[in-house]
This record gives sequence, C-alpha cells and structure tokens, in this order.
Amino acid sequence: MRLYAEHIFPRLMDWIMAGEEFRRLRGALLAEARGRVLELGVGTGLNLPHYPSAVQSLAAVDPAVLLPKRLAVRKATLTFPLRLERRTAESLPYDARVFDYVVSTWTLCTIPDPAAALREVHRVLKPTGWFLFLEHGRSDDPRIAAWQDRLNPIQRIIGCGCNLNRPIDRLITQAGLRLDRLDRFRMERVPRIGGEMYRGAAVPSA
Repeated sequence: MRLYAEHIFPRLMDWIMAGEEFRRLRGALLAEARGRVLELGVGTGLNLPHYPSAVQSLAAVDPAVLLPKRLAVRKATLTFPLRLERRTAESLPYDARVFDYVVSTWTLCTIPDPAAALREVHRVLKPTGWFLFLEHGRSDDPRIAAWQDRLNPIQRIIGCGCNLNRPIDRLITQAGLRLDRLDRFRMERVPRIGGEMYRGAAVPSA
C-alpha cells in the first residue's frame, strides 16, 4: 500500500490533472491572485505555472513529499519566492491576517479535517483578503449524491484519503467565510461522481 500511495497514485494523478481541462480551470482561477499568497496542498506543483506576475510571494503547505523532482522543475519557473512548509492545513504556521489570497484546488476533498483548515484560512487572511477555491464535491443531484455516499469508502482507499461527497460551499461558510461568488459545474471528461465542481471566491465575514 505504501508503494501505491507514495509512487503509483501520485504519478497517475499528476498525469491526469496535468490535462487540458484541468490546466484551463487552474489558469482561470489563479489569474486574479495578487500580493502575498498561500496555497493549501501544493502537491506536485501543478498550480505553479499559472500564478501571475502580480504575486509577490507564495507560501505553501503540504504534509506529503510526493514527486519532489517534478515539484522542483515547476518551482524553477516562478519569478517570485516560494516557501514550502511540510505541515497540515489544520494548523498553519503563520500569523493572523497576513495573506492577500489563499488558494485551494482539489485539496479540501483530502484534508482530514476540512472545517479546521478553513477556520485557519479565515484566521490568516487579511480583512480584505480572498479565498480562491476549485474543488470537487457533493452533487446537487440526489441520485448522484447517493452514489457518492455509497462509493466514498472505496474512494478513500483508492484515492488515498480523497472524499467524493463533501459539501464544499457549506464547509466554507461554516468556517466564517462569506461566499462572494460560487459556480457549480461538471467537468467534461470526468465521471459525475468525481467531476461535480465548486469554483469561486470567499472573503472573511465581518
């Protein structure tokens, strides 16, 4: 199982999520990032080529060390400094109200305690800051949601902790963040149980 989790699964996901539709979605979301940015779950660095030059610095947290050579290659393309902490998102090693943007893409599905992680996002964002998210999660269609619930125990094993059925919008608002915009859509080349998407931006509640 360790061989699968540390070598086979990361390579498979890196290949899949480097695809055209994934690149397009990442690019559109990250185009507005500015200033001091924090990324949750940097993984193999697939977001890194999409950050604009308006970013001044990037902090990133990830508890796993997966495909470090690929991460290093993508990091080399950056025009601003990146500081990576091998930490969990549930306990961020940063002061309060320091980031202009926090970014999460295909990450909240896997964080063991997403509610705690989102409370930390609220804590470290400036009062004028933005949380940008692009996540798969629970379907609005009861039939699809029921299948997500049935298959989730299997998904957690083959997806190394990934959950199909988390209600992303509800988790965000329950953490004290206010949704400024939310776009629900389905990815074109991903089965519906894993391709029901939440994309948008949230701000700290007053």
